[in-house]
Amino acid sequence: MRKAFVTAAAGVALLTLAACNRNEEAAEAPAEAPAATAPAPAAGEAAAAPQRRPGLWEQRVSTEGMVQVSRICIDEALEKRIGWWGQQATADACEKNQVTRRADGGWQFSSVCDMGTGGKTTTSGVATGDFNSRYLVEAESSTVGAEAPQMNGVRKMIIESAWQGPCPEGFEPGDMELPGGMRINLLDMGGE
Repeated sequence: MRKAFVTAAAGVALLTLAACNRNEEAAEAPAEAPAATAPAPAAGEAAAAPQRRPGLWEQRVSTEGMVQVSRICIDEALEKRIGWWGQQATADACEKNQVTRRADGGWQFSSVCDMGTGGKTTTSGVATGDFNSRYLVEAESSTVGAEAPQMNGVRKMIIESAWQGPCPEGFEPGDMELPGGMRINLLDMGGE
């Protein structure tokens, strides 16, 4: 069961979505001032997804009553390739991959992706925050046709992310530290 859970978490991490162990400590706000952002498009307008600030991000992912806290090292090149909800990483597999600006300043996103043996996944949700110091993603995904029956179904998740500062020594862009100190690289997972 744990192996299936870690495998699922790693796959979801590629989409910047994951699930695993509990951790009740809240991330603290960074002391540095946020970096400047580009002007946002008008509400309802299709838009390029907001970009996360380069550095170390802590993610608290809650789904199905479980919480996983992980840390990921982001640089500008990785962010352009993967993005905060995986829209760039899975673009070739998706018949729909859309981000629009909402009137309240948040971002609405949706995708429909054929993940081969992983089934067809439809995801939609809302992201809020400045993407420089913190952001929150609330999403729902539905998977059908996956070879592994446990991958099928509807899942709701919440991702709370906070910028922790520059990536520490020894962390490369794409390195993600999971609970228990296990480290994976998202670029290696994507076959890059």
